[in-house]
Amino acid sequence: MKFFVEKNSIVRKIWGTGDTILFIFAGAAAEFALNKAVDWLYFTGRLPADPLGRLFSTITYARQIVFSEYDAANKAIDKITAIHKTVEENRHSTIPDWAYRDVLFMLIHYSIASFELLERKLTPAELQEAFDVFYRVGTRMGIKDLPTTYEQWLPVRNYHLDHDMLKSHYTIDLFKQYKKHLGAFRYHILLQSQKLVVPPQVKKMLGFNKFSWMAPIIPVYKIIRLFKLDWLLKSVLLPSEYKAQIKALDIHTA
Repeated sequence: MKFFVEKNSIVRKIWGTGDTILFIFAGAAAEFALNKAVDWLYFTGRLPADPLGRLFSTITYARQIVFSEYDAANKAIDKITAIHKTVEENRHSTIPDWAYRDVLFMLIHYSIASFELLERKLTPAELQEAFDVFYRVGTRMGIKDLPTTYEQWLPVRNYHLDHDMLKSHYTIDLFKQYKKHLGAFRYHILLQSQKLVVPPQVKKMLGFNKFSWMAPIIPVYKIIRLFKLDWLLKSVLLPSEYKAQIKALDIHTA
């Protein structure tokens, strides 16, 4: 059986580990808020109304793509494309190509940054592999002007970071929604997590300082994971209504 992502792919390891996915979400949540096209996410009202629910919706589609056989993964991608087309029709406008690229680039960056934070540095071959999976997703969606290799992607990614972000009233409101839905304590954890994975441009625009008190905790957390005690920590840090879904994120087998 042909799979969209091979069973031994590093991408399956990245997207099969709950800790990594939570950092992917944390980083993307920060960058989403700065994107000049964030108004599209406000059009339906789903993101500000339920940012955590949006997380698990996104994860569902990512899992369908990463862990499904080839045809099923393509159907999931086509469904994502159809959802966006419906939003465009309802708004009587077209989502710009650069906005689609930005979202795709976020998935690439935060997949890599989160794994390297919690596990190890990726090899050049693994970096290309991570890029290639999302490149194929973008190609299937019909996104234009995509770089074809990881090395070609790096300067294009930086260009997007320099030109497609703006701290707006949407940014301020979205962070207010994060705090509302997470509570003050968990919101502070989110901010500290974001500092560890977002690029310098995002840190600067959000006014983040360089230090995150979570940085020295990461090595300790890795040890806790070895003894399978990480779930005790997550049960304290994560909203109770989402504990079952978050626990289900750990599906990777070596």
